[in-house]
Amino acid sequence: MFVELMPLLAGRSVLITVAKVDDTTLRVNVIPTQAKADENPALTTPLTYTGSPEELDAELGKHLAGYVQTHQQTASTLAEAKATMEAAAKAAQEEAKRKAEERKKAIQKPSATTTPASSAPAEPVPASASTGTLGLFPNTTPELATTQSKGGLAL
Repeated sequence: MFVELMPLLAGRSVLITVAKVDDTTLRVNVIPTQAKADENPALTTPLTYTGSPEELDAELGKHLAGYVQTHQQTASTLAEAKATMEAAAKAAQEEAKRKAEERKKAIQKPSATTTPASSAPAEPVPASASTGTLGLFPNTTPELATTQSKGGLAL
């Protein structure tokens, strides 16, 4: 039984409790302690095995070996997932930083280089367009618009 626990004991303490359930049955709890404060609670899931003393003698070692193997696989999987998530977060931060720098350069480029056409004065507006009122038909001259509003025809 203790040979099977050795890999688990390499990184943490283990609490083992044995309780008598009835005259012929015992319950054994194997409870790994938390190795670090920020450790995933899944790694402290206990193993509980209930049976007669003979069954415990015969089977508990096999169950402990399977439990320890599953515990180590879970710890490895959690470590890999954490490393993958950290790498993805770092890549996302670098990508966001790169895009922000590109936007900053794109904004600075047009303001730094002014074209001569943009500094030239605007073209003058024709006198007929600036003095007349715009109506529904912008191509009509003010005189034609006045004639049409009185009901007459201008040909």
